[in-house]
Amino acid sequence: MQPILPTDALFLLGESREHPMHVGGLQLFEPPQGSGPEFLRALSDALLTQTDLTPTFRKHPAFLGGLTNVMWSSDKNVELDYHLRRSALPAPGRVRELLELTSRLHGTLLDRHRPLWEAHLIEGLDDGRFAVYTKFHHSLIDGVSAMKLMQRVLSTDPADSEVRAPWSLPPRRKPADSGPSLLRTLGQVASSVAGLAPNTLSLARAALLEQELTLPFRAPKTMLNVRIGGARRVAAQSWALERIRNVKAAAGVTVNDVVLAMCAGALRAYLAEEDALPATPLVAMVPVNLRTANDADGGGNLVGAILCNLATDVEDPARRVEAIAASMRDNKRVYSELPRVQQLAVSAFLISGLAFALLPGFVQTAPPPFNIVISNVPGAREPLYWNGARLDGNYPLSIPLDGQALNITMATNADQLDFGLVGCRRSVPHLQRLLGHLETSLKDLERAVRA
Repeated sequence: MQPILPTDALFLLGESREHPMHVGGLQLFEPPQGSGPEFLRALSDALLTQTDLTPTFRKHPAFLGGLTNVMWSSDKNVELDYHLRRSALPAPGRVRELLELTSRLHGTLLDRHRPLWEAHLIEGLDDGRFAVYTKFHHSLIDGVSAMKLMQRVLSTDPADSEVRAPWSLPPRRKPADSGPSLLRTLGQVASSVAGLAPNTLSLARAALLEQELTLPFRAPKTMLNVRIGGARRVAAQSWALERIRNVKAAAGVTVNDVVLAMCAGALRAYLAEEDALPATPLVAMVPVNLRTANDADGGGNLVGAILCNLATDVEDPARRVEAIAASMRDNKRVYSELPRVQQLAVSAFLISGLAFALLPGFVQTAPPPFNIVISNVPGAREPLYWNGARLDGNYPLSIPLDGQALNITMATNADQLDFGLVGCRRSVPHLQRLLGHLETSLKDLERAVRA
């Protein structure tokens, strides 16, 4: 048996029926031309033959008497037909039925007596496509790494007929920098922030007081910042990157600024629709890569936690995107002027309010550290295929927490940006309406900046 690291144990300890601690992803595929109705069954049969699993896909917590979450147990014989499942959508097989099924799957706990992952092949879509939903417990793998692993299953060659399974792929010898991710650092922050040395805490305090960073715990309390239940609702949609880049060029901002402005406009409309729009602007947590040219030879990742003013109190979309761009630019500038130790200390301080939500029994009485997490994950820059089936959509699905009932994560997929929204089913009603608001928000931006 292998010991469970404290940062991994935190995700096991923080899990409950109300807080499933797995990350997931929904992929949509267009079967190759000429393939028949047996394509998915043949794909499933080929996957089931790949029984040489890597260690990550064999692990689950060991039960040592009344003690758990201390050691990993590794199963020698894994029932692949338990972990790999085929499902069919009910008629009429619309994307609505697919998202309803995905919502149920994303809200159910993984069995801790078995390796902590599942993969679902889903057929029955009325347009002939099929879907794959996968989930991994966060104690095993983070969302960015899971996305990279799924990409390695795919090929840029549509004629490549080799069927690769994520559970049989050996890990890369030297992981590449996969870009900013809040959840990659969340466990480390939660397990270490309480034990930060006094001199480190003083550095963080000095940076916050002396600089012009957006401060945590000043966000307004909203309907999104409440205790959550265990049921989930999932929504997903893609937008052409060309539209977003056109707004970027016309407004003189970054792609990420436009994405944040899309989300801000959608949140403003959604909260107004629910008669719950606060008078003060929402604040988003935005994981960003703080690596500079001087860090090019450095190892690991330098991920910062930046708080962004979403300017949801501003009606004009052009002024809103300008305010968002200024907030991101100013906060990044402050970070770039801080010593490395201060950068890490400030990030730990900003994330700590969310990290403590993982601790059993923790009840937040202070204002929320921020209102929502919005994360942009690097993805594939060219079309990908799986046994000839084209990847049409690749939607990352993350983890809501107490005080953070909605999460928005998006990933690049060739010439489009794929949004995955996950919300508490009880606390975020009519989540799918946010997709319409996102489209309206982008149209408003296009008109406002004449893109």
